Amino acid sequence: MKRIGVLTSGGDAPGMNAAIRAVVRTAIYHGIEVMGIESGYAGLIEGLASQMGPRSVSGIVNRGGTILRTARSEEFKTKAGRKHAAANIKRFLIEGLVVIGGDGSYRGAQKLAEEHDVPVIGVPGTIDNDIGGTEYTIGFDTAVNTAVEAIDRIRDTAASHDRLFIVEVMGRGTGFIALYVGIAGGSEYILLPETKSEMDEMCRSLETGRKAGKTSSIVVVAEGDEAGGALAVRDAIRKNTGFTDVRVTVLGHLQRGGSPSGFDRIQASRLASEAVMALLRGETCKMVAYQEGHILTRPISDAWTDKRELNPALLELAQKLAV
Repeated sequence: MKRIGVLTSGGDAPGMNAAIRAVVRTAIYHGIEVMGIESGYAGLIEGLASQMGPRSVSGIVNRGGTILRTARSEEFKTKAGRKHAAANIKRFLIEGLVVIGGDGSYRGAQKLAEEHDVPVIGVPGTIDNDIGGTEYTIGFDTAVNTAVEAIDRIRDTAASHDRLFIVEVMGRGTGFIALYVGIAGGSEYILLPETKSEMDEMCRSLETGRKAGKTSSIVVVAEGDEAGGALAVRDAIRKNTGFTDVRVTVLGHLQRGGSPSGFDRIQASRLASEAVMALLRGETCKMVAYQEGHILTRPISDAWTDKRELNPALLELAQKLAV
């Protein structure tokens, strides 16, 4: 193998640049050239690629986002689009592809491999931490730290003004961010997509705390919770409790940006470096994964067939600490 390609696809996540850096420098260490593909699969179809060297990735390990940029491509979902992408891979003399992204990006990579015999390895990059087959995805740790810092600041205001705050964090289909943020931020209640939203129970708990002298509280809500989001939760609390001053903060894309944490930088580097090694070993349709402290490869389809579940012990801990 003389030349590989690397792209970032789907939503950006802190640590993607560290992963790009590790791909480039690991490949060059082993005498392999690297083509950086801009704007994900859309850029692959358009032929937006250029050779990268050690200096191309200097000073990016601490930067959020992705220097290769990312985009979603409807055209790549078609056979014609993938055929065009494969033609560009051949034109650029790329012999293997590292795809940094989520399970949607992985599905596209698998189809590209199956239809056009392109060796592909996936690197898990999403703040949601919802890719099957791995305990960790690039960007999750930073997203949690960003949200916890915001909640710490909000709690200062809540305590100063005797207010209840509803804080909505990202997570349309999974509550990993909300669960970790709720525990780390000391919230009084956490609403998750994976669990039934007991609104009456939440209101009783908040009302009991208020009557016992608690003057301020924080409720963390995942954006995909069945309650309907932070505004719906606010309305339910106003209707069913004695709290009249209830404020809402939606953190939104704030959680995606910013400098990656040390943990994200290290793990992104480990995962991406192993992706290059997997290509050199002749592996394809695999994803690199973090399991029990080890970096290994698993079938790329595990990303969507091996459903990630919330840790039951953390769910129980959240209930205990909300008393």
